[in-house]
Amino acid sequence: MTSKRSTATVATLDNGLEIILKPGHAAPVASFWIFYRVGSRNETPGLTGLSHWVEHMLFKGTARYPHGDFDRAVSRAGGMFNGMTWQDWTVYFETLPADRIALAIDVESDRMANAIFDPEETELERTVILSEREGSENNYFYRLQEDVQATAYTAHPYRHPVIGWKVDLHEITREDLYNHYRTYYTPSNAIAVATGDFDAAAMLDAITKQFGGLVSGPKPPVVRAREPEQQVERRVQLRGEDPTATYLQVFHTPAAKHPDFFPLVVLDSVLGGAKGMGLFGGSANNRSNRLYRTLVESQLAVDASSSYGPSVDPTLFSFSVTLAPATAHEAVEEAIWEMIGEVQRNGVTAAELARAIQQTKAQFAYSSESVTNQAYWLGFSEVVADLDWLDNWMARLAAVTSADVQRVAHHYLQPDRQTVGWYIPL
Repeated sequence: MTSKRSTATVATLDNGLEIILKPGHAAPVASFWIFYRVGSRNETPGLTGLSHWVEHMLFKGTARYPHGDFDRAVSRAGGMFNGMTWQDWTVYFETLPADRIALAIDVESDRMANAIFDPEETELERTVILSEREGSENNYFYRLQEDVQATAYTAHPYRHPVIGWKVDLHEITREDLYNHYRTYYTPSNAIAVATGDFDAAAMLDAITKQFGGLVSGPKPPVVRAREPEQQVERRVQLRGEDPTATYLQVFHTPAAKHPDFFPLVVLDSVLGGAKGMGLFGGSANNRSNRLYRTLVESQLAVDASSSYGPSVDPTLFSFSVTLAPATAHEAVEEAIWEMIGEVQRNGVTAAELARAIQQTKAQFAYSSESVTNQAYWLGFSEVVADLDWLDNWMARLAAVTSADVQRVAHHYLQPDRQTVGWYIPL
């Protein structure tokens, strides 16, 4: 069945594969993405890091495309490719000259069904992933983030790091990985997205030819875990040899489809500057935001930011601060609460609201300019929400009022909803 939604053509094959097509003829380039509805959200204690590891293994080849063959083929064709795993999704993409995009469709259909998971390659990848994790652990702020996240969530799998806990990475087997692959990396759990210089009907035929014969796969287990409402503040203190003190503060906030999502996006922009929120989005000059004025201009900190983004399940709104050398953590915490209290009491000014909305719109536009970025946004939006959410992004953002921002600041940024982390140099 095929339908038209906004500027995209949407179809679903008999095996459950969702297809989203958005032709555009500004340049002779096309991008092809496969999103799988699987990430660390779908993992259980003892098996954390499965999705990230499987993502790596799908680059290790099939019988038709042995390890390295696809890389060389894309390079010869003048294209680029990558794969990524996050809490809610795993994705692979290729961007190529439009007349060579069939290579991407062929490879993605092949590794969806025929990845080898060679035992020797699996063990080699264990070493690679453990090394990647240990490298991250050398950064004390990474460790603080990981500990704060695991403390903020008590029940939901968002508490687990995407890369997995080290103890699990030592114990996971080739069979664990292959079972995860066969459960989640299937047509019925995937979204194929194509953007760029092509005819929609011809592209749909090409995707159907390559993917239509694949077995739909089992119905993946439903994520039933729900995080209980936090009713008491939680704290983490980490000490180490790095001389730079840092501060992290997070609050439980709703998922992408919740009505308060867009007011919280504007609050994030007012407090910490506008962000693109996409995989390739940047951030605006943040010197006009309240965090910068409160902490950096006052010389309490050398850097300060806030963060909030779209997710399938309720997520975290965060403040991250790198303290100035002589600053106490208590002073940063007090200053942040004074800033929050001001918004809760008086809202934001008309000028702040207008600037936050305008800059966020600009970042959204910048992060969806190229065919690669457009494909990302289409697939990502369908995973965390739906295409209507994406189509109405600008209108919903523009509809946010100062009263909305004040309301969400008051409701979500409360002491009993917070988890605070201090990294304290020895």
